[in-house]
Amino acid sequence: MVFKVAILQINAVKKNLVKNTQTVICMMQEAAKLNADILLLPECFITSYTLPITNKEALADNDPSIAAICNAAKSFRIGVVATAFTKGDGKPQNSAFVIDKNGEILMKYSKVHTCDFSAERCLQSGTEFKTCSFDGIKLGVMICYDREYPESARILMLKGAELILVPNDCDTMKPRLQALSTRAYENMVGIAMANPNRENAGCSCAFSPICWDAHGKSIDNTLFMADELSEGLFFADFNMDEIRRYRKEEMMGNTFRKVNAYQKLIDNEIRFPFIRDGQ
Repeated sequence: MVFKVAILQINAVKKNLVKNTQTVICMMQEAAKLNADILLLPECFITSYTLPITNKEALADNDPSIAAICNAAKSFRIGVVATAFTKGDGKPQNSAFVIDKNGEILMKYSKVHTCDFSAERCLQSGTEFKTCSFDGIKLGVMICYDREYPESARILMLKGAELILVPNDCDTMKPRLQALSTRAYENMVGIAMANPNRENAGCSCAFSPICWDAHGKSIDNTLFMADELSEGLFFADFNMDEIRRYRKEEMMGNTFRKVNAYQKLIDNEIRFPFIRDGQ
């Protein structure tokens, strides 16, 4: 079984909800014609990733733009990871809705690792990494800065994720691309990332977890990588039969972990040299 992810590399129109929603629906239709199973958007595409933002400006979960995208998903028979700033408890959240081919919202995930050192300090962080079942495949989502922390992908793997989808809006991608490849390798999960096109950005990509062939020879796990400036849809085919076979046989993910030695990971004390203003 091949699971086809359409990945959108394009810039949203600043604070233009109507135009951005129209773009999403248009791209859903185009991706569906090319037999994609799901469309992955860059970070906060519907509202545009424009900060600061107030809770009043953020979208309610039942906003007409979300309903229109759900209706398009049902009409075109394609899923979508729809992204926006959404209303939180007093502060907005940076969120992604996983919508299935019937137009049903399977999961709403809000970014846990908000960039509290910059403009995202106006946001409310999410509190939980989540997974959902989409056409029999366990999907997880992490948003932009989430992927800087190995714990994000690790806990999604521990919750059963086979594929992790990453809405992103970030520059200076080279070390971040290397990290995404590593997240796929060490957790034995597929990963796809969507990033807007511009100089020093773009580079939307997908990585397979398969890093050795049947003879034990290492192979490049890059499924595709866009350049910085190209605009449009890109596609990644994840062969789920091969991925599941690999996950049953190889020794990464949740195999042979010595969890009793990991207690320091949940210690919330911060020591030099990692102390920062606002922590």
